[in-house]
Amino acid sequence: MIICDVGPRDGLQNEPGALDPATRAVLINRLAATGLRRIEAVSFVREDRVPQMSGAEEVVAAIEPREGVEYAGLVLNEQGYERLKGTSLDRVNVTLGATETFNQRNGNASLAEATERVQRILAVADRPTTATISVAFGCPFEGAVDPGVVADLAARLEADEVVLADTIGVATPSAVRSLVARVAGADAVGFHGHNTRNTGYANALAALDAGASVLDASVGGLGGCPYAPRATGNIATEDLVYLLDGEGVETGVDLDSLVHVAEWLEGVLGRTLEGQVYRAGQAVAAS
Repeated sequence: MIICDVGPRDGLQNEPGALDPATRAVLINRLAATGLRRIEAVSFVREDRVPQMSGAEEVVAAIEPREGVEYAGLVLNEQGYERLKGTSLDRVNVTLGATETFNQRNGNASLAEATERVQRILAVADRPTTATISVAFGCPFEGAVDPGVVADLAARLEADEVVLADTIGVATPSAVRSLVARVAGADAVGFHGHNTRNTGYANALAALDAGASVLDASVGGLGGCPYAPRATGNIATEDLVYLLDGEGVETGVDLDSLVHVAEWLEGVLGRTLEGQVYRAGQAVAAS
């Protein structure tokens, strides 16, 4: 089982301010030192639209590679893939929404057009691929999403791995367990959860029980969804590791080291983060 920390990309992308490439690379290197096996490091997008992700190539150049750690980058189109191809990143991430409206709002494309774009990138990718299906359990514009539609979409995507994303945090464990099991029958599958309604960690366990081989999480619980303002951040990596350790699931991650990264990042950002393991440790120390 792999925990993928998406904080350097999905987390920081939703921050109001932008960290410079050198600081983002330090975050990635600190996360890699904890024993995490995969990190989503950057996205290759237009810097005028997403300034938080500017200087992606600089970030990658400053990464200190570690054996056993896979570094991934997100691309939204062929231009982004061409940029990624010129780097040392190990994995290509692509994404699309499960609904028409989300794709229109997020990428100015229909579902069919978004699917075709993703398939073109997957067809030419020269390294392992992950396709994330956003709003797989519920859409901020269309409401409930038919699991059959998501399963059919996952089956059409020619990726090495499909990740089902509860982008706005509406899923419950039974829904996650059912859809992950359905998709896992044909593909390597992962789960990306948000904790908007305090179901994110239960959902992660349900996904694991149903056959998920990858769980996304974000250090400190960074992240959110810009198209669903009330959606809170990703599940916190340190809280997920604490849960999995307690359940006897081997993660290979040093929890104390990960908590120190969250503590450092909180200082860098100058605000309180969402992770509770770090916060509980502070309370115990104070008492």
